[in-house]
Amino acid sequence: MKPSAALKLYLKERLWHVLLFCLCLGAFYVILFLYNIETEAVFYAGVLSLCFFVLFEGVSGYRMYRKHQKLRQMLQNVPLLGEEFPNVSTLTEQDMMELITSLEDCLSRSESEWEQKERTALDFYSTWVHQIKTPIAVMKMLLQREDTKEHRALLSELFRIEQYVEMVLSYLRLGSESSDFVIQTYDIDTILKDCIHKYAHQFIEKKLALAYESVHLDVITDEKWLSFIVEQIFSNSIKYTKTGSVTIEVTEDAVLKISDTGIGIAPEDLPRIFEKGFTGYNGRSDKKATGLGLFLCKEAADKLAHKIWVESRVDYGTTVYLDLKRQKLGVE
Repeated sequence: MKPSAALKLYLKERLWHVLLFCLCLGAFYVILFLYNIETEAVFYAGVLSLCFFVLFEGVSGYRMYRKHQKLRQMLQNVPLLGEEFPNVSTLTEQDMMELITSLEDCLSRSESEWEQKERTALDFYSTWVHQIKTPIAVMKMLLQREDTKEHRALLSELFRIEQYVEMVLSYLRLGSESSDFVIQTYDIDTILKDCIHKYAHQFIEKKLALAYESVHLDVITDEKWLSFIVEQIFSNSIKYTKTGSVTIEVTEDAVLKISDTGIGIAPEDLPRIFEKGFTGYNGRSDKKATGLGLFLCKEAADKLAHKIWVESRVDYGTTVYLDLKRQKLGVE
């Protein structure tokens, strides 16, 4: 706050002091006048009283301004309030100090309870995800015994269920304070080939061509989370590409490009595709989009220090770029 604004508020706060002084000074003048005291003596007494009043209020205002500055500095580091709070000098300040301490204790208890609930929920959903994987694996094994149209359709739907289950677990992990990132050097070809193998059945089912050439490039990243990002991009490409192909490229400066010949993204939707829950025109027409896939990709990419962006044209396709370079980061 500017000194002029602080002075204005201080004078407004001290208005009753000024009025009281003027009232007392007026009574002083009247009494001296009634006792026939010389006007000059009355005038000097009034001036002397005014000087004392201005001096007193000046010192008081300076002390209050210093306290105000300290409080403003403490606002920049709220967790360190407590013992560093300015000395309490009035009953009102004492009450405010006790109120702040009480609110701080209440906030601390609420945060502890919230963190405990979050850990409990994360543990529950993590356990549920791992438990649900067992029946999914059993169903996949049973369905793979016969190669019929119905079995292939069920396997496809089961694959989607598995995707959604993994998305739930990833959502919970990215939102938690704990981290399971393992940053080290990986061969990008190995990661991409594993993702391609996982989605091979989906590409075949939709009769989409896949173009990819090995690049033998090492990148510093987390294998699991980079795989998650690539798989989410594959999932969107397959979902929104009726015919054509998906092309995977890795440039010499370590930028991963995944392009499809799908329906594309509307220009007005493009700036918001990484927002949580945003589905856009295509997502609303699909009726099954969650609006979480690209949001989780952006969250994971940010935590990995990878830049991600998208270019798209309606009816021509979409290209997702993922910059895998990391600046001056060592290997864990």
